[in-house]
Amino acid sequence: MSKLKTKSGAKKRFRFTASGKLRCGHAGKRHNMIKRSPKQIRSLRGTKIVSASDASRVRSFLPYK
Repeated sequence: MSKLKTKSGAKKRFRFTASGKLRCGHAGKRHNMIKRSPKQIRSLRGTKIVSASDASRVRSFLPYK
């Protein structure tokens, strides 16, 4: 059987933690930041854990992880 292809968009956006959960960046930090409150900007720093329902779909895009 041939190898499955990884979605190249998914491999740029998601990483796995050591326990196997998916991490991704927060949405809403690309533009229009002047409209956002400083509290919202601070809360969007770093990465977040993807919800379980979304993670099952993303795992199909990353078949060998």
